[in-house]
Amino acid sequence: MKKLVIELLKKHLFDITDNWTIKLIPILSEKLTETQIRTFVESCLSTFIEVFESGDYKNADQFLIDVYILFSGANINLLEISQLFSQGRFSILNFIENDTMSNTDPIVILGYIDDLIEQIFARYVMLHQETKMSVLELDRDRLASKLELNQQYLRNILISSDQAIMMIDINEKFIAWNKGAEKIFGYTEEEILGKPSSFLLPNEKKYYQELNQIVENSIGNFPSKIIDTERKKKNGEIISVKITVAKLPSKNGEYVGRSIIIKDHSEFIKLQAQIDQSEKLAVIGQIAAGVAHEIGNPLASISSLVQILQRKNKDSYIEDQLAIIKENIDRITKIVRELVDFSRPPSYETAIQDITTVIKTALGIVKYDKRVRKVKFETDLQNELPMVSIAADQLLQVFVNILLNALDAIEGNGIITVKSYNDGKKVLVEIQDNGCGMDQITISKIFDPFFTTKDVGKGTGLGLSVSYGIIKRFKGEIRVDSFLKEGSIFTISIPIKQN
Repeated sequence: MKKLVIELLKKHLFDITDNWTIKLIPILSEKLTETQIRTFVESCLSTFIEVFESGDYKNADQFLIDVYILFSGANINLLEISQLFSQGRFSILNFIENDTMSNTDPIVILGYIDDLIEQIFARYVMLHQETKMSVLELDRDRLASKLELNQQYLRNILISSDQAIMMIDINEKFIAWNKGAEKIFGYTEEEILGKPSSFLLPNEKKYYQELNQIVENSIGNFPSKIIDTERKKKNGEIISVKITVAKLPSKNGEYVGRSIIIKDHSEFIKLQAQIDQSEKLAVIGQIAAGVAHEIGNPLASISSLVQILQRKNKDSYIEDQLAIIKENIDRITKIVRELVDFSRPPSYETAIQDITTVIKTALGIVKYDKRVRKVKFETDLQNELPMVSIAADQLLQVFVNILLNALDAIEGNGIITVKSYNDGKKVLVEIQDNGCGMDQITISKIFDPFFTTKDVGKGTGLGLSVSYGIIKRFKGEIRVDSFLKEGSIFTISIPIKQN
């Protein structure tokens, strides 16, 4: 059935795109341009087909990140986004209902489309964690008033949520503790049930005063609110949290306890620090590009004067010294040129190119890094590689990111090997180091935005995520093989451009 759905989507791709775009223009005309709307529709349909073909919804993640950035900038809310996908569903249905290539009931086919759209929309909603919290706060009173009717539903939330959800009875004892709480605080349900509500408080007077205020507000039926505070984990670590408290009423509306939702805010604080660092690095990059440009002009003048002196000089010793000066000026000029090229905003237009030139340029840039003094670079680049469709600036960014990560892995002392070859269908580039390596848990997260193993201030966690998105836009793949204390191999594969 999936094969049939794929064939139908591909067969009517252009018509569905036109129809869906026309439906969205009146909805989004005040927030997005017609070109942006059409690009969203084309990317969405392309993602639908890709997910159907691969069966892996992770293939939609980069698309969702791009869409999130676009929609957030345009202040498009979740309800509007849901309408966009609904319009797409109707556009697809219009064409598959009248298609004669299959006797299959269109409703059955639509079921597959609906399931796909629901899954992708659900993954998009995950990017709106704060929005979900707001919705949860608005619904809390309604859920509390129907506690008995929704007991099983609430139990499912209690067990499966990644956030800490717990309940305190009228005697100030824990009576419920979910897996999210166990994950955040380290205590199992057996260890925590029956313990006093103050069990997680750091040993300071202000936290006990805070608890007394929470109890008074809950009994007094004051509206629930989010509290920024700290709590203590099983290992003694104090973490920053956001706490939302709501009254648990009896059938008569009397206070019988309270529900508590705790969100670990420490990761958010780290994330904010990483974003701040990323912005600082962006500014530094712009300054570096400007400085490099300003250096270029006096260098050109100095180089010209040296050449004039070389032509007029007759002394062999001075001639040798001038040659050394000229050689070093040329070296500085090359460094400046490569810095300017690398700092220039990347081009998103692809062209048919030889990947070898990009590899050599990336190696040339990285070799000027101060960490390479004890690093040995080994290359095995295949001559006359088949041509590929790429944006050279973007692919250069990918290679530089991976090479710099390799430098960090070997801590400035080791071997980095770069190899290129083709298998008839793809051009492959392997970048290998003999550094610290990674475990499987780290490997599973390295392409996630803002994930980094480096200390705050030393890495933004964006390099590999951006690199992954770039390679996916080229219809390629990045694979990583790594073992602790043995090193890592990043393999980039890009389809060969067929004649």
